Amino acid sequence: MTAHQEEEKLGKIYDSRLAARLIQYLGPYRKRVIVALVLSLAVAVLEAAGPYLFHIGIDSAIDPVVHHKLALSAGIHLLGWVVIAYLAALLLSFSTLYGQVLIMQTVGQRAMYDLRREIFGHLQKLPLSYYDRTPVGRLITRVTTDVDALNDLFASGVVAMLNDTFVLLGFVGVMLWLNWRLALLTLAVLPLIMVVTWIFRNYVRDANRRIRVSIARINSFLQEHISGISVVQLFNRERKAREQFEERNRDYLEAYKDAIKAFALFYPTVEFLAYVAIALVFWYGGGQVLTGAVQVGVLVAFMQYAQRFFRPIQDLSEKFNTLQTAMASSERIFRLLDEPAPSLAPEHPHRLDGIRGEIEFRNVWFSYRNAAHPTDEDWVLRDVSFRINPGETIAVVGHTGAGKTTTIQLLLRFYEIQRGQILLDGIDIREFDPLDLRRHFGVVLQDPFLFTGTIESNVHLGTQGIDSERVEEALREVGLGPWIDTLPDGIGTQVSERGSTFSVGQRQLISFARALAHRPEILILDEATSSVDTHTELMIREALERMFSGRTSIVIAHRLSTIQRADRILVFHKSRLREQGTHHELLALAGIYSRLYQLQYRDQEIRVGAPSPDLSAPLTASD
Repeated sequence: MTAHQEEEKLGKIYDSRLAARLIQYLGPYRKRVIVALVLSLAVAVLEAAGPYLFHIGIDSAIDPVVHHKLALSAGIHLLGWVVIAYLAALLLSFSTLYGQVLIMQTVGQRAMYDLRREIFGHLQKLPLSYYDRTPVGRLITRVTTDVDALNDLFASGVVAMLNDTFVLLGFVGVMLWLNWRLALLTLAVLPLIMVVTWIFRNYVRDANRRIRVSIARINSFLQEHISGISVVQLFNRERKAREQFEERNRDYLEAYKDAIKAFALFYPTVEFLAYVAIALVFWYGGGQVLTGAVQVGVLVAFMQYAQRFFRPIQDLSEKFNTLQTAMASSERIFRLLDEPAPSLAPEHPHRLDGIRGEIEFRNVWFSYRNAAHPTDEDWVLRDVSFRINPGETIAVVGHTGAGKTTTIQLLLRFYEIQRGQILLDGIDIREFDPLDLRRHFGVVLQDPFLFTGTIESNVHLGTQGIDSERVEEALREVGLGPWIDTLPDGIGTQVSERGSTFSVGQRQLISFARALAHRPEILILDEATSSVDTHTELMIREALERMFSGRTSIVIAHRLSTIQRADRILVFHKSRLREQGTHHELLALAGIYSRLYQLQYRDQEIRVGAPSPDLSAPLTASD
């Protein structure tokens, strides 16, 4: 299902299963919710009290005085108490609504805080395979837009619907008690209003669906074109991009215009029908007053009840859209939360207080697709076996797609193998807690990722025990000392999103310092020098001499310099480990590595002026 199709999915207006799950988030705040429900009943009573007090004031004070059935002073006295009661009802209604809104808004925000925290926590537990097939923008929408839709439901939608429902029931009860004939006349237009509401709801529902689809298309387009703005400008695609955005923007405008048109027609229609009901009450009730069958105060009260009765109906119609949007959002959120997040930690994991760094792949088979029943074409690794001794530096080479990076991801348990074993110090890595396992590895990727924060926070990443001195020491060890000294705030310098204000080389060196500061027993470089210039590579090569010393190292090779450091080279080809040995041994085989060397590494040697690499000689910056 694409992002647009998922936004287009409407679902039921009310789903009891989803509603039951949503109510669970109100559980910790049930006492406050109960108070809000009691206040809803109070609001309904106070709303119904106003017109009834008019009935008492007219029929018990004003009319008796006019017809000389009550003394003027007594009538004024009674009327004063009615006015005081009316003002008190208004004040209590205001206070009750204030308290109710305050409680439910607070509860709604706290419930959404809990939900956002749960979603983010669940996202961190999901395997990388989930992110391979799920757009990031859709996940961000779940945590923001969809949660906001639920907040609208919790904070205002539920309360408003309860208030409106209780008020309607209160009005109907009081009107039937005062005069059932006038009550039925007031409700005579209700079937017409229900038909109008049904038409309005379906029309707005379709408009809201189009709005959601349109905004999803706009967000997707913006994310893609802002991220690729350099390509847009390089190939002069600004005009074409504007035309494409104009089309999506126009669809959004038209959808919103249809929704506005629906509201513009619905509210006046309900108002018109409400005034028709008032006219009917006035016509029939007035005749009843003239014949003495109905008191004047009752007619006035009914006029007010009829005028107020249809406002909650309008509000309920609008809140149906809030409810339906919330149901669709909750369905998408719970689909995410129901995504399996298998725990990779065994029941009784082995402790990893310290490791020697011996790694062994034993007949490993792995497939990204069809993990349960892979076909012959699905295997990324086929029967791969090799062993790395403690403190040994291994280079991994091969064509793109040969399985080089996959071996690293399997070693870190980002994915689970289908067959075979991966051993660390002779123990299957599936017997370790992944969190405990990964803290012994330092990984430097080809594309270094920096978080918004400071240089210091990007090096220690919140790891306890890494202080400022250790961070600065690591930065200086990788050759960033002179650059750090030129920064006014030093290691406290702010880092923008993804470190966009730093050069590629600076970002890569910070990534090296990050690995060095954590002092891992096993170091992994995944083509870590492929995107830096020669000068930066020389700085990195000096840092690597120190980083490789005394620890097991795995280098996915791209440049000749990283190959020269290897004690042994593993050559992958078409999902299998085809060759392994030293540089000279592999060249002597005249096999796959030799061909790779002739195609790529020979050209690099010509550029650096080194006709034949000597693996036994230590490297310096002058190399």
